[in-house]
Amino acid sequence: MANAEMRTAFVTGAGQGIGRAIALALAHKGMAVAVNDLDAKHATAVCDEIKAAGGTAIPLVGDVSSAEAVTRMASDLFSQWSHLTVLVNNAGVVRTGTVLEVTPEEWDFVMAVNLRSMFLTAKAVFPHMQAAGYGKIVNMASVAGFVGGGLLGNSCYAASKAGVIAFTKGLAREGGAFGIRANAITPALTDTDMTSGIMEEKRKALINQIPLGRAGKPQDIANAVAFLASEESDFITGDTLVVDGGFMRR
Repeated sequence: MANAEMRTAFVTGAGQGIGRAIALALAHKGMAVAVNDLDAKHATAVCDEIKAAGGTAIPLVGDVSSAEAVTRMASDLFSQWSHLTVLVNNAGVVRTGTVLEVTPEEWDFVMAVNLRSMFLTAKAVFPHMQAAGYGKIVNMASVAGFVGGGLLGNSCYAASKAGVIAFTKGLAREGGAFGIRANAITPALTDTDMTSGIMEEKRKALINQIPLGRAGKPQDIANAVAFLASEESDFITGDTLVVDGGFMRR
């Protein structure tokens, strides 16, 4: 890597849940972390946690599906840090329902947050990673992108996550010559606020499909991200790391 002293990360949707766990894990590894969230209080709270543990963090508040907001946040980031080592595209939403039930507006919203945001953030940071000759991009997909829905999502959600997997492979091809690695992670059911509303009966049915017999924890996903963000994974790019307790192997 060009400058080991400038290891920095930008994590989207990092105010709570999996994103928070990722931000804390990367900070624990010694990275300065830019914490993005729509809610300023959430972003600031995670930054405070990182600083309390002796780390460095800045909040970046904004909607990552907005080109204007992403441009502004990237400008803020690079005005403070000249180099970005890692981009983690974690922000995402779920909408359930069949193709007959999901409205065009809901489809557009899911695609904007789950897929368009990754295009916008990658586009914003690519030139800086190219100039540095090094960079890691980790995109959050889902097992739904392989199976067409299933656990929580539907055809709409699944399509957005399948797009993430394909986009990641494309980024790896485009970035390889510049030392930029891009990989995706596909969790299955994970305990977060977003999944806390699942009825107990349905939750048990979902867990019965996971060979390890439990839902994932945010830290499980964060550990996988930390590996892909590290120099230990420098010869891995264009891959999709499945972190699902064995669900896909069932």
